[in-house]
Amino acid sequence: MTKDNILFGIVGLLAGLIIGFFVTNSLNKQQGFGSVAASSATAAQQGPLPPGHPDVPPGGSTAGGQQPMAGGPNSAEVQAAIDKAKAEPDNFDAQVKAAEFYYQIQRFDGAIEFLKRANQLKPDDYETMVHLGNANFDSDKYDEAEKWYTAALAKKPDDVDVRTDLGLISMFREPANDDRAIQEFKRSLEYNPAHPQTLQNLTVAYTKKGDAANASATLAKLESADKSNPAISKLRTDIDALKTK
Repeated sequence: MTKDNILFGIVGLLAGLIIGFFVTNSLNKQQGFGSVAASSATAAQQGPLPPGHPDVPPGGSTAGGQQPMAGGPNSAEVQAAIDKAKAEPDNFDAQVKAAEFYYQIQRFDGAIEFLKRANQLKPDDYETMVHLGNANFDSDKYDEAEKWYTAALAKKPDDVDVRTDLGLISMFREPANDDRAIQEFKRSLEYNPAHPQTLQNLTVAYTKKGDAANASATLAKLESADKSNPAISKLRTDIDALKTK
């Protein structure tokens, strides 16, 4: 569940003594849905986020961006999908489609409303759970996002994208809980030790904590797994800055 084929972008984060980089990773990109996370071998530094992604100011809040994204559906398409979903409340696909359109125009509350209807129709549908996690994440509703990600992981514990996004919640919350994030990232790596998004996020978490040794070790693994990752240079600079303090 991510937007288009962008799998992750980097969000600049002011974190006390350092300027770190958050990796927003992706979750099961499906049907136009996405979270602040995404998965691809490309990344953007603060300012240029993944195309269509709401602006994320320092600190990680998506600020509930509500502006239509370029190239998104037109109002007639959106209204038709919404009308169909309301006229056919027992139509699971119609609920998901309406939610998808709401997501594409960054009306996350609308997306959540229809996704909840879809979940009521098919409570065990895995993708709906993940979509609900993503939409709540992008709405800064981290408690709700955690609930849905946790429910999804109960069905599929080896989904490293979802588990990594669960870890990101702990980094975006106020106050942040970097230890909890590190715990989830490590669990993700148990399933896929070379997962680039997880390694990048884990490097950031260690850097934020001032743990230069573990940050360096994790960055080395990221370089091995994804040597062309454009975040590597910035991550190394931040780690070097730690070592000089």
